[in-house]
Amino acid sequence: MILMKETQVSTPSSYNSASLDLDIEKFKGDFSYDALFAKLVNGLLPSFVEEEADSVDGPINISTSDVSSGAKGLLGPVFPEVDTLLLIFKDSCTQLVELRKQIDGKLQKLKKDVVSQDKKHRKTLGELEKRLDGIFSSFARLDSRISSVGQTAAKIGDHLQSADSQRETANQTMELIKYLMEFNSSQGEDNMMQLSSLFSDDKRVGEAASIAQKLRSLAEEDIGRHATTVPGNAGASKGLEVAITNLQEYCNELENKLLSRFDSASQRRELTNMAECAKILSQFNRGTSAMQHYVGLRPMFDVEVMNEDSRSVLGDQDSTPNHDDVNVALSERYKQITDTVRKESSTIRTVFPCPNDVMSILVQRVMEDRIPNLLEKLLVKPSLVNPPPMRQGGLLLYLRRLAVGYERTQELAKNLRDVGCGDLDVEGLTEALFTEHKGIYLECERASMRQLYKAKMEELLAEGQLSSKGASISVIVVQEFVSWNEEAISRCKLFSPQPANLAAIAKHVFSCLLDQVRQYTTEGLERAREGLREAASQRERFVLGRKVASGPASTTEGAATAGETSFRSFMLALQGCGSSVAIIQQYFVKSISRLLLPVDGAHAASCEEMSAAMSGAESSAIKGLQQCIDIVIAEVERLLSAEQKATDFRSADDGLMADPRPTTACSRVVAYLSRVLESAFTTLEGLNKQSFLNELGNRLHKTLTNHWLKFAFNASGGLKLKRDITEYGDFLRNFNAPTIDEKFESLSIMANIFIVAPESLSSLIEGTPSIKKEAQRFVQLRDDYRSARLASKLSSVWA
Repeated sequence: MILMKETQVSTPSSYNSASLDLDIEKFKGDFSYDALFAKLVNGLLPSFVEEEADSVDGPINISTSDVSSGAKGLLGPVFPEVDTLLLIFKDSCTQLVELRKQIDGKLQKLKKDVVSQDKKHRKTLGELEKRLDGIFSSFARLDSRISSVGQTAAKIGDHLQSADSQRETANQTMELIKYLMEFNSSQGEDNMMQLSSLFSDDKRVGEAASIAQKLRSLAEEDIGRHATTVPGNAGASKGLEVAITNLQEYCNELENKLLSRFDSASQRRELTNMAECAKILSQFNRGTSAMQHYVGLRPMFDVEVMNEDSRSVLGDQDSTPNHDDVNVALSERYKQITDTVRKESSTIRTVFPCPNDVMSILVQRVMEDRIPNLLEKLLVKPSLVNPPPMRQGGLLLYLRRLAVGYERTQELAKNLRDVGCGDLDVEGLTEALFTEHKGIYLECERASMRQLYKAKMEELLAEGQLSSKGASISVIVVQEFVSWNEEAISRCKLFSPQPANLAAIAKHVFSCLLDQVRQYTTEGLERAREGLREAASQRERFVLGRKVASGPASTTEGAATAGETSFRSFMLALQGCGSSVAIIQQYFVKSISRLLLPVDGAHAASCEEMSAAMSGAESSAIKGLQQCIDIVIAEVERLLSAEQKATDFRSADDGLMADPRPTTACSRVVAYLSRVLESAFTTLEGLNKQSFLNELGNRLHKTLTNHWLKFAFNASGGLKLKRDITEYGDFLRNFNAPTIDEKFESLSIMANIFIVAPESLSSLIEGTPSIKKEAQRFVQLRDDYRSARLASKLSSVWA
C-alpha cells in the first residue's frame, strides 16, 4: 500500500521580498555559493523531497480506496512552490545587480584615491632625493676638511717628532763630545782612570761598548774629512788622533774582557751569560771576533779528533781496507760530524744574535779544515808513471775511494745545508775539495783500465790459458772487461753529471773497453792460428820424413790429431770472439749510446771506432779459417793417399754386381769430415759459415777430382767411384751450398763414362754437355781406352 502525504500548496503570495536581504558582508571571508543557495530554497524544497522519498520506500499495495484518494491529490499542481522560487531568484538577481553597482562605485573611488596618493608619494620621493644629494655633498666637504686637518696634524706631528729627534740627537752629541774630550785629553793608563764611571761600570758594559764604537766612528769620520779638505795640515786633527788611539785601546781591552767572560760562561754552559756577552761583542766588528773565537775553540777541531777521523776510516797505518769498508766507515764518520754540528747549532741559535753567520763560519771551518784533513789521507794522488801495484789495490783502489769520498762528501754538504749554514756556498766548497782529483780523473781511469788488463793477462798466462794449446777466448773474461767499464761509467756519471761532459768522458772510457776487447780477441785468434801453424808444420815434417823412410803409425796419427785439435781450438776461439763482439754491442746499446746523444756525432764516431776495433780480429779470423781449410784438405789428401788402393776402381772381378759399399778411403774421409767439422757447424753463423763451407766444398771437389785422375777404372770401378761420389755428395749437402751440390752431381754423371760400353760413350757425352769439357780427361782413365781405340772413336765428339 502506497502511503501518500497530503501536500500543502503554498501560493506566491506567501513569499515576502523583505525576507531576502543580501548584504556585501556575507560575500567576504569564506563565502560559499552552495550555502547561500541552500539558505534561499531549503524552506521550500524539503516537503517535496520527503514526499518523493515516501512514495518510493513503502510496500506496493494498491486498493481502490487508495486510488480514489490519489486521484483527489492530483487535482492540484505537481510543484506548487515554483512561482515562489522564481520570485526569490528574480529578487536575488535584482539585489546582486545593486551590490555590483555599489562595488563598482567603491572601486572607482579607490582607483582615484590611489592615483592621487601615488602622485603625492612620487613628489615626496623627489624632494627626499634632492635633500639626500645635499647631505652627500655636505659629507664630501666634511670628509675633505677632515682629511686636510689630518694631514696638517701629521705634518705637525712629523715636525714635533723631528724636533724631538734633533733634540735627542743634540743631547747624545753633547754626551758623545763630552766622552770624546775625556778620551782626547792624553794617553796612558792615568787617562783611562779619569774616564767617566760609564766606562768602568761592569753593569753598563753594553752601553759603554756602544758609545765607544760611536766615538770611534765620529773621530775617524772627522779625521777623514779634515784629511780631504785640508791636505798637508798634519795638526788639524791631532787631538782626535789621540782620542782614536785611546778608544782603540779601550775597545781592545773591553773586547778581550768580554771574550774572557764569554769563555768562562761557555765552559760553565751558562747560555744566558754567553748570549749577553755575544750581544755586546756583536758591536765590535759585527761580532766577527766572537764568532771566530767560539768556532775556533770547538772540540771538534782538536788535532786528536781530526786524527781519529782518518784512523776510524782507514784503520791502522799498515792496513788497506777495501772500498766497501771505507764507504761504511766514512758514512758513519760524516754522520758523527753532522750530529756534532747539529748540537752546536742549537747552542749557537740560543747564544748569538746572528746565528746564521756563526753557522756559516762553523760549516766553513768543517769544510776547509776537518774534511780536507781526512781526504788528504784517504785520497793519496797516485803516480801515473809508476802506479801502485795491484797487490796494493792499484789505481782502481784510488778511483773507488775517490768515488766514495766524493759521493759521501756531497751527502755531508747536503746534510750540513739542511742543518743550516747561512749563505755559505757549501756545495762550492765541496767541489773545491775535489778539483785537483777531478782534473786527473780521466787519465787515472784510462791508466787503471790498462793496469787491470795487464794484471788479468798475467793471471791468465799463469793459468796456462794464453798458450797456443789453451787459445780459447773466454766470454767470462770479456764480461769482466765490461764490468770494469760499467764501474768506470758509474764514476763518470758521478763526477760529470752534465750531459755534454759526460758524453765526452764516456766516449773515452768506452774506447778503453774497445782496446781491451780488440787486443784480447786478436791475440786469442793469433794464438789459435799459431796452433794451426804448429799442426801444419808437424804434418810437413811427417811428409818429409815419409819421403825418406816410412814413419811409424803413431807419428801419422799424432799429426792428424794435432790438426783436429788445433781446428777445434780455433773454432772455439772464433766462437768466443763472436760472443765477445755481441756482448760489446749489447753493452753499447744498453748503457753507452744514450750517454753519447747530447753531443752531435759522438754516437756515430763510437760506432765507427767499434767497427775499426773489431776489424783486426776479423782479419785474424779470415786468415785462421783459411788455415783450417788447409788443415782439413791436407788430412783428406793424407787419408786418400793412405787408404785408396788401385784395386778399388780396377778390381779383377769386373762384374757389375760389385760391392755396393763405398771404398775405405771414402768412408774414412767422410768420417773425418763429420768429426772435425762438427765444431764449425756449431760455431760459425750466417755469411761467415756459408763462405767457409763454400770454400771448403770447392777445395774438396778439386782435391777429389785430382785424386781420381790418378787411377784407371773398369766398369765395376766406375760403379765404386759412383758410390763414393754419392757418399761425398750426401755429406756435402749439409753445407747447404747449391753450387757444390751441382758439381758433385756432375761428377756422378761423369762416373758413367767408366760404366757404359765403348759404343755408348758418344751418346753419353753428347747428351750431357755439362761434362763434355772434363770428359776428355776422364775417358782416358778407362782401362780399355787403348784397346778399344776410344781416341779415334771419340775424335768427332771432341771436334
